[in-house]
Amino acid sequence: MKSIYDEIVPVAPVTVLGIGNIILRDEGFGVRAMEYLEEHYSFPQEVRLLDGGTLGPELLHFVTGTEKLLILDAVAGDAAPGTVYRFENDAVMAHFQEKMSSHEIGIQDVLAWLTVTGRSIPNVVVLGMQPYELTAGLTLSPEMAAALPSFAHRAVEELVRFGVIPKERSVQRRQTA
Repeated sequence: MKSIYDEIVPVAPVTVLGIGNIILRDEGFGVRAMEYLEEHYSFPQEVRLLDGGTLGPELLHFVTGTEKLLILDAVAGDAAPGTVYRFENDAVMAHFQEKMSSHEIGIQDVLAWLTVTGRSIPNVVVLGMQPYELTAGLTLSPEMAAALPSFAHRAVEELVRFGVIPKERSVQRRQTA
C-alpha cells in the first residue's frame, strides 16, 4: 500500500516559498517577490526557490523535510498598504488563523499536518506586505512593484539569519523597441 510519504519529493534544507494569486494584482506579491529574488540573486545549492502560487495541501510534497522555510506573501493586516509584516515560528500559525485567502488556508493545513506528524519545520518565517490593490489584473500595483527591491533585501536578510549568503547578480535590463 502506498503512503503519503511515498509521494514526498526531495527538498532542500532551505526553502523560499512565494505564495499568492497572481491574477489579483497585489495578492500575488509573494510569487512576484520570489521571482524577483530568482532574477536578482544566485543561491547556494541548499536553497530552493518555489512558486507556491495558490497551491494548498499540495505544498506538503515540496516542504516536508526542509529545515528552514521563508514564506513570502501579501499579508492583510490592520496597517496601511505597504506595511511589511514578519512572523516567526509560533506566530506564523497565529497569522494564518486570520485567513486572507484560500492559499493561506492550505499553508496553515500543511504546517499543522507537519506538526501533528512530528515532521514540523524547525524555522519558519513569513515575510509579507500589506497590499494596495486586490482587483483583477496580472501586474502588481505601481506601489507594490516599487517596493520589490527593498522587500527582496529584507528577504535576503532573513536568509542570512538562516546562514545562507545569496550573491547579487548583475541583471541586464531588457530594452523595448
